Amino acid sequence: MLSVFSVVKNMTENNTPWTPEQKAVLFSICISQFLTPFMVSSVGIALPAIGSEFSASAVHLGLIEMLFVLGSSLFLLPAGRIGDIYGRKRMYIIGFAVFSLTTLMAAGAWSINTFIIIRFLQGASSAFVLSSGLAILTSIFPSEKRGQVLGISVACVYCGLSFGPTVGGLMISHIGWRWIFAATVPFQIVAILLAMKRIRGEWRDAKGESFDLTGTAIYIFALSFLIYGASKLETNPFALYFMIAGAAGIVIFLFAEYHIKSPLLDVGLLMSNRVFTFSNIATLINYAASFGVSFFFSLYLQVVKGISPQHAGLILICQPVVQAILSPIAGRLADKKSPSLIATIGMIITATGLFLAALVDKDTGLPLIIIMLVLLGNGFAFFASPNMTTVMSSVEPRHYGIASSLVSTMRTVGMLFCMTIITYILSWKMGDHAISVQTQDMFLYSMHISFLLFSGLSVVGIIFSMARR
Repeated sequence: MLSVFSVVKNMTENNTPWTPEQKAVLFSICISQFLTPFMVSSVGIALPAIGSEFSASAVHLGLIEMLFVLGSSLFLLPAGRIGDIYGRKRMYIIGFAVFSLTTLMAAGAWSINTFIIIRFLQGASSAFVLSSGLAILTSIFPSEKRGQVLGISVACVYCGLSFGPTVGGLMISHIGWRWIFAATVPFQIVAILLAMKRIRGEWRDAKGESFDLTGTAIYIFALSFLIYGASKLETNPFALYFMIAGAAGIVIFLFAEYHIKSPLLDVGLLMSNRVFTFSNIATLINYAASFGVSFFFSLYLQVVKGISPQHAGLILICQPVVQAILSPIAGRLADKKSPSLIATIGMIITATGLFLAALVDKDTGLPLIIIMLVLLGNGFAFFASPNMTTVMSSVEPRHYGIASSLVSTMRTVGMLFCMTIITYILSWKMGDHAISVQTQDMFLYSMHISFLLFSGLSVVGIIFSMARR
């Protein structure tokens, strides 16, 4: 976190001074960018404890992460469009308030099914925060500072990931996993009050336009069917039909959006802007390939290696700490050099790290695990903020809401796709068996298959990242 503040101080001293409003916008959004991944990474380290308390299966543990991302991905596009019409600041504050409420509810969950439902609602409310936050940030800062600001924002995300395993591990060991949620609520309230009082502007670029209810319904049902079918292929004989229906629904949605005046998604922008389109595809692939790292290694360190949650958190922190340190640097480079080239280099590093992760077994030493996590941290840092800079710089200001919503959708759908693959592989290999010392061989086999698949997927992402240049 200190690296983020040092970069902010350096920029404000040596470049054009920022206005009080710009500082307030950046600070408020950085708080939101920190808190959301903090709870994601904390829950990752808490999965064994949650599974033990609720007697949850490996599939249930996968659903805890998967449904949070599903809720976010379903509502990102609608949330972005609603923000463009009714005000991004307003949707940011409302979304954050609901997110805080569901966080408090998660702290009091009484069963695994209740907890999973709350996680879905939490993800849905986070969509309003994510879709509005980056659009506001891009709107208020000039293009020559865009990489710097987005780099700081991304660094705060990784700081949240860094603190999550460490603080979460301490909480699990001493006061219980429920405090992971309860302890963050006061900070969320502070962020909401800051946004209400200090962010004085409002952005309604689509004021007066109609909201596409029909397209929104088609989109939500189509994506839900597609994801449900993909996650139930192993257990539901009708799952394939759900996937086919979902895919057909997406095609119908895109066709309908292309022919209406006020679409939920501007399909014409995708067809006419190669840089924008390929950058979003690269985002989808990168997160689909990399999101499962924390999930697998949290379980690997605690179950296979027998390490406590606290010590496992200290090891896992290596990756996001590297990302937090390097993201502002990558952002500043993106303002001076080709951001798409820097992002492509980041994907190459990520692909290398994922392939090495596929070689990990129960005898792999902890120093090698740490080196691999540091390598992945480098790859993620040099992809995220330069890629976001490429996306936001490829569109006009009136499309900032669409751009931020779509790239966030690609990110969350990529995460969802990753967890769908993991859930399917765990279901295929382990069934309803819990992840334990007795089943560690099956778990390691599942982990090896997943990382080999993800490293190959990263190669495809590199091709798209290079093609947009």
